[in-house]
Amino acid sequence: MQERSVQSLFDLSGKTVLISGASGYLGSAMSRALAEAGARLVVTSRDPDRANETAATLREKLGGDHLGVSLDQMDHSTLEESFQRAVEMAGSIDVVVNNGHEGNAKDLTNVTAEEFDRQLKNATGYFLMARCLRDHVVSRGVSGNVVMIGSMYGMVASYPDAYAGICAASPVAYHTLKGGIVHLTRHLAAYWAEDRIRVNCLSPGPFPNPDTAPQEMVNRLCNKLPMRRMGVNHELKGVIVFLASDASSYVTGHNLVVDGGWTAW
Repeated sequence: MQERSVQSLFDLSGKTVLISGASGYLGSAMSRALAEAGARLVVTSRDPDRANETAATLREKLGGDHLGVSLDQMDHSTLEESFQRAVEMAGSIDVVVNNGHEGNAKDLTNVTAEEFDRQLKNATGYFLMARCLRDHVVSRGVSGNVVMIGSMYGMVASYPDAYAGICAASPVAYHTLKGGIVHLTRHLAAYWAEDRIRVNCLSPGPFPNPDTAPQEMVNRLCNKLPMRRMGVNHELKGVIVFLASDASSYVTGHNLVVDGGWTAW
């Protein structure tokens, strides 16, 4: 096999990436990174206007034929139809980044059974999206790539004292969800490797939105970190391009943690 250059390994030119949650704090940075690496993006939202606005912003700032598609990962009955509509618009899809998330801030003291179950539906949506991509690329006779978005809180518990007196504890349903996504990644990777489908997980650590996060909570979280600071959204750009591109061609079933050392101690 001929050795490829680093530039070619990270180059996403000619690839179409479907990413959910592309307008959020982390999703917008990852979307820009994928577009900057040459990918055409299909950005999704349950709100078609928001999806189209996000795609238009990418086109305006970075060029490229980026598309917006209405897709609700929590509405499982319509998800396959929405994915097929995205395929029809784009022609083909090579990579799915499961980043969209419907959350609930209630903690273990007051979350209801219905709210807990509702949050776990995110994982079902991730699986169904991954299976749509798998079936689509297998039908084309090509390889494919799925990137799940997990969390450091899918690996470790949160510190109660980081939240006490400021806000609710880190939600128990969120921890359950993200732990499940990390293991879902491993399971799908093992079963789909023979189909030439790679499945990996990107687990961010503390990346609070500076516009909304309580400063005192941020200060407390910094004291729990070897690097003593929060992550900034652009610090996920290189990692998402690595996982979405051929630079990670021999990586599957892996949970790549970007957490400033949080899980090191």
